[in-house]
Amino acid sequence: MSSYKYVSHLWNDAEAAKLDAVGRLVYRSNKLGADQRITNTGGGNTSSKVVEKDPLTGQDTLVLWVKGSGGDLRTSNRENFSSLYQDKLIGLQRSYAARADKGLKAPAEDDMVGMYNHATFNLNPRASSIDTPLHSFLPGKHVDHMHPNAIISIAASKHCQALTQSIFAGKMAYVPWMRPGFELGLAMQEISRQQPAIKAIMMGQHGFISWDDEDKACYELTLAMIEQAGATIEAKYQAKGGDAKAFGGALYQTLEPAQRHATFAAILPWLRGQVSKEKRFIGTIQDDEKILRFVNSMDAPRLAELGTSCPDHFLRTKIKPLYVHWNPQSEDAAALKTKLAAALEQYRKDYATYYNACKRPNSPAMRDPNPTVVLIPGLGMIAWGKDKSESRVTAEFYNCAVEVMRGAEAIDEYIALPQQEAFDIEYWLLEEAKLKRMPAEKELARQVIIVVGAGSGIGKETAHRLVKEGAHIVCVDKNVEAAQATAKEITDKLGNGIGVAGTGLSNCGPAIGLAGDIMDRASIRMMLDQVVLAYGGFDSICVTAGIFVSPDTTGHIPDDKWALTFALNVTGSYLVADEAFKTWKEQGLRGNLVLTTSANAAVAKKGSVAYDTSKAAANHLVREMAMELSPLIRVNGVAPATVVQGSAMFPRDRVIASLAKYGIPYTDDEATDSLTTKLSHFYADRTLTKNPITPGDQAEAYFLLVTNRLSKTTGQVITVDGGLHEAFLR
Repeated sequence: MSSYKYVSHLWNDAEAAKLDAVGRLVYRSNKLGADQRITNTGGGNTSSKVVEKDPLTGQDTLVLWVKGSGGDLRTSNRENFSSLYQDKLIGLQRSYAARADKGLKAPAEDDMVGMYNHATFNLNPRASSIDTPLHSFLPGKHVDHMHPNAIISIAASKHCQALTQSIFAGKMAYVPWMRPGFELGLAMQEISRQQPAIKAIMMGQHGFISWDDEDKACYELTLAMIEQAGATIEAKYQAKGGDAKAFGGALYQTLEPAQRHATFAAILPWLRGQVSKEKRFIGTIQDDEKILRFVNSMDAPRLAELGTSCPDHFLRTKIKPLYVHWNPQSEDAAALKTKLAAALEQYRKDYATYYNACKRPNSPAMRDPNPTVVLIPGLGMIAWGKDKSESRVTAEFYNCAVEVMRGAEAIDEYIALPQQEAFDIEYWLLEEAKLKRMPAEKELARQVIIVVGAGSGIGKETAHRLVKEGAHIVCVDKNVEAAQATAKEITDKLGNGIGVAGTGLSNCGPAIGLAGDIMDRASIRMMLDQVVLAYGGFDSICVTAGIFVSPDTTGHIPDDKWALTFALNVTGSYLVADEAFKTWKEQGLRGNLVLTTSANAAVAKKGSVAYDTSKAAANHLVREMAMELSPLIRVNGVAPATVVQGSAMFPRDRVIASLAKYGIPYTDDEATDSLTTKLSHFYADRTLTKNPITPGDQAEAYFLLVTNRLSKTTGQVITVDGGLHEAFLR
């Protein structure tokens, strides 16, 4: 086996030998997708032509198994592949030719996608990819269509055709840019007829395709082509000076990490507010060496303005990124914000001009004109998406675009896809139809919600409740291990997505665990800035942390415990609100603050004077903060009654003390679960509903208050106490 430097050879004969034909296709696909130098997330597709038994006739028939629409090669399984009768796909060529002869070539392209349903084998529900004809019409039994950065560097070069001939010594053919679909498949078919020895085709400004009659040989041919491209590019790159001369050399210097992250924290909430005028976005920042080498370079403004080349790239990154002409050595964050504001305004105008110049009579309405990629010298890149996963993939795709530009500039001159061609992909009616078929976003989608006290009890339950509705959850607790454990429970269920190099905080998924002491303003500020670095900003905060201090043996609350009770239950919530509002004002997006009070705020009880009075103060803090933070932020409260099960405020010793206080029988060696069940049922019997109150009951109230269901409600406290009549207002 040849050695590889620019790709990884992962094929294992023993593993493959255990699989059937379709299983081997999945295996090949997973191995190709596992190396991001071979193809990007969600990009590329593979196929195999397999002899199957026709379920209707029982006769052998040739079936094309090809990766269907959506999914990712790295994680695809059999269900991600569509299956179609090969003879019926070939038969569609007559239908296409008849339509094209009548001058209907453009609509015929789109119509053919719907016709694939008529070629479906064995009722396979997986929707077929627009690339299906490429796989069907080529002669090889096994076909790989990949988007490697090294190959796209050649495809996006000014002299692509000549480079393809020279680099691959005539072993790879060339087809100029064509939108993926039927016509491109026919063009490839003709190339293979005219050049029967050829087993690979360079697709101008797109990628490449390769094939063979043996699946392992197809896999290794794909690797060999990428390896050849990578070796050629690196040799040329080093000959031109390597990293020191990349992109024309450095124009700006990178800020030190602490200054870099402080600047990000200062501008990101404002920037998130600016790009979220239509819909909210979640951010990912990247400030590793490679992206900084690009944004700091002489050529970055020119190359950024050209935009991306491969369609897979600009569908995520838009036609071009926003590059900000800011000097990190001589200008501060305030100057950066001023320049960003002007650049954003110009970007939106440019996007509208692009749309109006390229739109067709039947084009969909113009989409959000804000950038999804922002490049800042000295700092790095900010990528935006509807959720954390999408923003990370957007960052990954622009990394691919940067690598493509690096390679193209090393061997030739980088060129972008013509704007009209780019527009026809971005606003393709089939792509629009796919977007419309996507399920509606969840109620808390695009939201970042901080849950303080998420390490246990009500906070932990609230974190799990909110993430079910699409929220990104920041789990905060003074006990950082507990916060991280809750975040891990969430990410274990939902997955962490693909990562990008750069700031560790930004390399997160739908949840993150952070330390935070709400009695310490500096700790709160640090935590909020960390949230900004992770997600770009935040929308709501639920403060569930609290403390109950039992009297000493004389029945009194020591002074230090009294102060602690008020510091955590009242002052802590105020400090969170005060610090968060600084960020909320910068961001300019409406949000919510939900504080935790208690039914005890309205009920005087012997033995809990510090707790009860602190919660009465918290009730009024809700009303005061609603005034102070309006109209941007709604402030409400949740007033639980005694939640015993799952609550950190009811350790075993407090449960035993309460059982003794109320004369409820128990034994010293009785299991803790049994003790808490007895106490929770005792409390439940005092209510009108006669049911124990759980953390899940409270979580529903927090969920309600951070949604828009009560969008006109602020300054109110929702009681979740099972119907404790002593707490009725009077």
